[in-house]
Amino acid sequence: MTTSSTAPRDGRLDPMSGVVTGERRRLINLAYRMLGSVAEAEDVVQETYARWYAMSPRQREAVVSPGGWLTKVAGRICLDVLRSARVRRERYVGQWVPEPLPARTEWSAGVVDDSTADPADRITLDESVGMAFLVVLETMTPAERVAFVLHDVFRYPFAEVADIVGRTPAACRQLASSARRRVESSRAPLSPTGRQARVVREFKLAWEARDINALIGLLDADATAVGDGGGLVTARPHPIEGAERIARFFAARARPGRLAIRECAVNGQPGLVAHLDGTVVSVYAFDIANGRIRRIWAVLNPEKLRPWKRDPRR
Repeated sequence: MTTSSTAPRDGRLDPMSGVVTGERRRLINLAYRMLGSVAEAEDVVQETYARWYAMSPRQREAVVSPGGWLTKVAGRICLDVLRSARVRRERYVGQWVPEPLPARTEWSAGVVDDSTADPADRITLDESVGMAFLVVLETMTPAERVAFVLHDVFRYPFAEVADIVGRTPAACRQLASSARRRVESSRAPLSPTGRQARVVREFKLAWEARDINALIGLLDADATAVGDGGGLVTARPHPIEGAERIARFFAARARPGRLAIRECAVNGQPGLVAHLDGTVVSVYAFDIANGRIRRIWAVLNPEKLRPWKRDPRR
């Protein structure tokens, strides 16, 4: 997908331009939840607009609902991307973790134009972009994921979902139901955000102090830590399991004076970002239940950290 233009190729003014471009935020939100990647979501939206403007003015004017047309096309492209992604991720070096999202900065930065804002700044942060939620979505088949996201997250009726997925409404209902059971079976009691933030802060302090016992005390006995380097930087190829192993791993990698660890929001939840000599080198998302850390996702792949490097304040 190489097209970046969202303007008519024939140079004529599109009377529906405002309506069509106004759909960009919603499409980015939908595509990110389906794909777990800001870059891929942006590619999908660009391709969707390219197909819209590839139509003749008369064809565009004949579309009763431009938003519905764009959603259908974006959904079908996402389905194709997910099918190919399953093959690509089998060849991925190490563990694949969804791309982490920084906190939105558009209000403080004064950004008001969706066409120029960073794609990450156009994604609404809620439970459906939490890292734990996105990781569960990765276990679904492409059809399950698309049906579930469209219906359960964005509230599209199954008749419209069926038109996108290419199956009957009844089949899409079954797909969404199967996906819903996966989400519910993996969901732990959610700790209040303030409590999560305190646990993450205590983890940061214990990490910086290389306090193995304190780290163990913050981790669930069966905790898991996953690192995603994408083959571009060094990362453990397999998850680290167990509180003591995780604690020793982090304590051994503290670098006082060089590695600065800061608290931040990752996908709308308390997390950490690490700077090495002033450069963002890793982002950490946490799954916390009953005051203990169950899972840690460390994203070190520099290609997934691009949104974090655009704002010098991070």
